[in-house]
Amino acid sequence: MTDFELIPAIDVLSGRCVRLAQGRYDQVTVYDDDPSSVARRFAAHDLRRLHVVDLDGAREGRPCNRDAVRAILAEMKGVPVELGGGIRTLESAAEWIELGVERVILGTAALRDPALVKAAARRFPGHVAVGVDAKEGRIAAEGWLETSDVPVLELAQRFEDAGVAALIHTDIARDGMGTGPNLEATAALAEEVSIPVIASGGVGSLEHIRAAAALAPRGVAGVIVGRALYDGSLALADAMEAASCS
Repeated sequence: MTDFELIPAIDVLSGRCVRLAQGRYDQVTVYDDDPSSVARRFAAHDLRRLHVVDLDGAREGRPCNRDAVRAILAEMKGVPVELGGGIRTLESAAEWIELGVERVILGTAALRDPALVKAAARRFPGHVAVGVDAKEGRIAAEGWLETSDVPVLELAQRFEDAGVAALIHTDIARDGMGTGPNLEATAALAEEVSIPVIASGGVGSLEHIRAAAALAPRGVAGVIVGRALYDGSLALADAMEAASCS
């Protein structure tokens, strides 16, 4: 279980640290006007990784919060940062990696242009992850505003031999709700692919984290925690301990 990662998340919308409910842009809670101050608090802990999403970028199809992300990177002091949202070209991926992002997450691009993801994985080995964002078992894209007919497993298997570092599986119906991630679906996906799979969406308690960590033997490599760290449901130190001791 030592390789299981507890990954805190910072979602950025209009330069502020926010959380959405079920990916809905009309259900926004603002937690901090300065995402870098949140990163600074997180960086006081012995993190393995930080998850960042440019929500404007996800919706617009291009990077939109460059200044905020750069400020977050400056605060992390060597902690690996993964970034998703609006990264849909090799040039965007290269820009972020050159600026210090350790891993770029391609979601819409994975659905629309699998060849791009494969090219990025070849060019940046170990630095490309795929966002597997699911709505009723189908892949959602364009900032979760559109749902395709492509099943989750079909998309994941497209990248089986591409050199992708991880798959980040989110059940959109659970995201931001605190009722627990869809761990059975995440584990089922992990058992069908050789790529490490990270659970995301819905963590609201230490028990959710322990349950995710217990699935490490089935291929679940980590869990992302967002809203629960902001609304007082979880303390980061407790969450990290739960992930490491399960």
